[in-house]
Amino acid sequence: MKSYPSFDLLLSLPPNMCGQLPDCEPGVAARSFATFDPPGRQLGSGGGTAYVLEQAWRESGTESFSGWLLENGKLIMHGGGESRRLPPYAAPGKLFIPMPVYRWALGQRLDQTLLDLAEPTLQSMAKAASANARVMVASGDVLVRLEGELPPIPDADVVFFGLWVTPEEAQNFGVMFCDPATPEKLVTFLQKPTPDTIRAKSRDSAFLIDVGIWLLSERAVDCLMKKSGWDAQKQAFAHGVPDTYDLYGSWALNLGADPVENDPEVGALTTAVVPLPDAGFYHFGTCGDMLQSLYELQNLVSDQTKLGAVSMLAQPRQFVQNCVFEAPLRRQANDSLWVENSHIPATWKIASENILTGVPKNEWTLELEDSVCLDFVDLEAKTALRVYGYSDAFRGELGNPATKWINRPFGRWLEQRGLSLDEAGIDPSTDLQVAPLFPVLDAFDPAFVKWMFAAEPEASDQWKRLWLETERKSARQLGQQANLRKMYERRNALRKDALPVMANHAERSVFYKLDLEATSALYADSPHELPALLEVESLRNPLIALHDRMFRAAVRRRRGDDQWALRETEAFRVLRDLIVDRYKQNPVEPRCTLLADQIVWGRCPVRLDFAGGWSDTPPYSLEHGGSVLNIAVELNGQPPIQVFARRTEELVLSIRSIDLGLVEQLNGYEDVRAYDKLGSGFALARAAFAISGFHPDFNGGIYETLDEQLQAMGGGVEISMLAAIPKGSGLGTSSILAATLLGVLSDLSGLKWDKVEIAQRTLALEQMLTSGGGWQDQVGGVFPGIKLVRTVPGLEQLPIVRWLPGHFFQGPAKARMLLYYTGITRVAHDILGEIVRGIFLNSGSRLETLHDIARAAEFCHDAIQRDDFEAFVETVNRSWQLNRRLDSGTNPAAVQEILDFVADDLAAAKLLGAGGGGYLFMIANDADAAIRIREQLETNPPNAGARFVEFALSETGLQVTRS
Repeated sequence: MKSYPSFDLLLSLPPNMCGQLPDCEPGVAARSFATFDPPGRQLGSGGGTAYVLEQAWRESGTESFSGWLLENGKLIMHGGGESRRLPPYAAPGKLFIPMPVYRWALGQRLDQTLLDLAEPTLQSMAKAASANARVMVASGDVLVRLEGELPPIPDADVVFFGLWVTPEEAQNFGVMFCDPATPEKLVTFLQKPTPDTIRAKSRDSAFLIDVGIWLLSERAVDCLMKKSGWDAQKQAFAHGVPDTYDLYGSWALNLGADPVENDPEVGALTTAVVPLPDAGFYHFGTCGDMLQSLYELQNLVSDQTKLGAVSMLAQPRQFVQNCVFEAPLRRQANDSLWVENSHIPATWKIASENILTGVPKNEWTLELEDSVCLDFVDLEAKTALRVYGYSDAFRGELGNPATKWINRPFGRWLEQRGLSLDEAGIDPSTDLQVAPLFPVLDAFDPAFVKWMFAAEPEASDQWKRLWLETERKSARQLGQQANLRKMYERRNALRKDALPVMANHAERSVFYKLDLEATSALYADSPHELPALLEVESLRNPLIALHDRMFRAAVRRRRGDDQWALRETEAFRVLRDLIVDRYKQNPVEPRCTLLADQIVWGRCPVRLDFAGGWSDTPPYSLEHGGSVLNIAVELNGQPPIQVFARRTEELVLSIRSIDLGLVEQLNGYEDVRAYDKLGSGFALARAAFAISGFHPDFNGGIYETLDEQLQAMGGGVEISMLAAIPKGSGLGTSSILAATLLGVLSDLSGLKWDKVEIAQRTLALEQMLTSGGGWQDQVGGVFPGIKLVRTVPGLEQLPIVRWLPGHFFQGPAKARMLLYYTGITRVAHDILGEIVRGIFLNSGSRLETLHDIARAAEFCHDAIQRDDFEAFVETVNRSWQLNRRLDSGTNPAAVQEILDFVADDLAAAKLLGAGGGGYLFMIANDADAAIRIREQLETNPPNAGARFVEFALSETGLQVTRS
């Protein structure tokens, strides 16, 4: 079976951030290797890639570079440039730009960075690549979002990923010209061609921009290393460090069917282009790029039902985070605003195109001007003030009239302040990036700050002398010497101070959309008390109350408060009430329609789930909808779940279990209501009676006693149940038994529930039992055949069923399938609690896995629809991987031993249901392999209870008939 390991993360960072990474980003430091280019050397993107690989290999201690390369894939993210056009994040690198939480997303973190949002997509692309792909190279100032399914990735030495754009948009990127009939075939690569050149070549070629993501085979890596000066025999660079070599301006120009340069070694590499038709591409190269990209990201979703209470207007191009911000803002007058890690009092007047970072706590009166940016940079003992223009390039000789600083020629800035280069002690040939322009002080006077950036500064000898006489740093020095620990400490403190304000806004903020597990850690570490409890009745979206209570429990647990469990229990109670109350508000009155000698007989198949399980579980399904692909099956020629019901003369409700040999009588409403009491037997049957109207909660209280109700019905009711499946089977037994009970009681009582109503009431019944659970089990058994089942977000989980052809399970492919009872059981309730807790808390990792699980059901549907059995096999395998990612207990050691024992003959396998034991669905490599697996496990069973079971597609689903 194919596995899906993540690529090792290798980062190229600014030297300063490399040294402070464990303090600033400990999580990243723990799971990655980080390095920086050798001081004073310009390696280029190719040489830089070679250097990262060489340094990571030496750090690993592995003897052979080629052996190390083959151990696991490598994801290299380049974020080590000087960031001239986005100065405030030059020191940590653009990979660590603090990214605002998307107002439409669930599960994001207040401390998320560009790296946090970019890496998951890159890893998903790496996992989908050919096994020959060894290295992925990605730009650190780009974010790619995949909206749809990732297209197949060809097996080639160099794989590019591209987007369709206009010539004007393409001119600032690498452009791939391809065969228009087969756009995956690269013809020519050009770096930043003019629009006219693009238009001319597009007469014969299709063109896409390179999104800055490349996949390299071992052969391609060897070629790149060699071009960068690597001696494979000596396992060292000829000059100690790589030669300067550029991926885009050199290497790529030699690739394709008709390259513009002709290096035969590079040209011998095979290439492929993967167009990304439904992807979003967001660039963070400049200040303007950052604001525009964030504006587009925030406004990706316009569906107001997903945006909360403040959804009428688009997000303005204004971003304020990790701040105390009190200044007045207007939508139009203050366009293109970024304020981060700053204190901005009400006495400031904001303009447009202002980027404000690191502003210390102050009481200044300060009026900004358009396109003026302020960056206060913490050094070891003092602070530097970096003033710059929104569009400054930080490039060019200071003596050149074309070199601009703060939106004007640099010479003009000097002239307006009565200064000269000679007076400042700066050579006219000095590049703007290395010019000592930024004053370093203990504290700043707002008048001096104004003097630094004003388009028409007041004449001031005081500020002129201060600028000349104080220590000044260059932009390059600020990047090298910034105290990033201080920056992070201030940012974290400001972030914590914002938490109560956000929480108090409830529906009018993104607070309850955040990853509340991560947020609870921040809150617990702050001095703030928890805000007032949110009452369900006060909320437009009652599901927020669930998140509120679970968040409180998480904070209390982290603070060592013994009351945390009460809040957690209350969250589950609110969920239960939201699902169950609608049945209490719409009571039913059962009326027996059976003749005295009639019996109602219900029988139902069980379900095998192939993909999507867990996406049906509240609260995930309530907020996102669910998508599950499963099949109804009979075991050993029979529907294994059966229920019988008849009238009795005695005015009681009698319950019998044929398989357990137990009997119990319910004599009053209190006996029926005991369905959620600890130690109460037949809880499922009690709850089925209750929701079928045999309790005042669900019949409107029209009878004083159960005895009175049964008298009105003309007698009591006896039900007998048979579940011919071991407990903890993973086949949905309890839910399907509940659904069969409800189907039988509906028929007996004249309630006339259809299969949809039965499935929905089963979901409520399981909430009544406090065991939770989703809808896929009952839907999988009640509805016949193989099907994709979807629901949309909302409290009413109405299943939308799309049936599929069942030939995989009735034709030759069936010979490859095996159903094996492992003899190992695990109660799903134990698993549910942990996973549902994560959903309540919007755990980013859990939500992303659940999204992938739901998507796997769609892929499985498509594979069956296309009659592509191998794609079906791959989807089952993928589903098993995802279930294991969601819950580490899904695959216990005893089950893994079974899988290992038959691994040579196994194409895919998946424990059914929640996993942890029960039934194992296996697909062998071929029919002969299936015979070998059966023989091996029958000859060497792992335990006394393990056995193979025959299964067959059920064409009927739930059947309820009368004698």
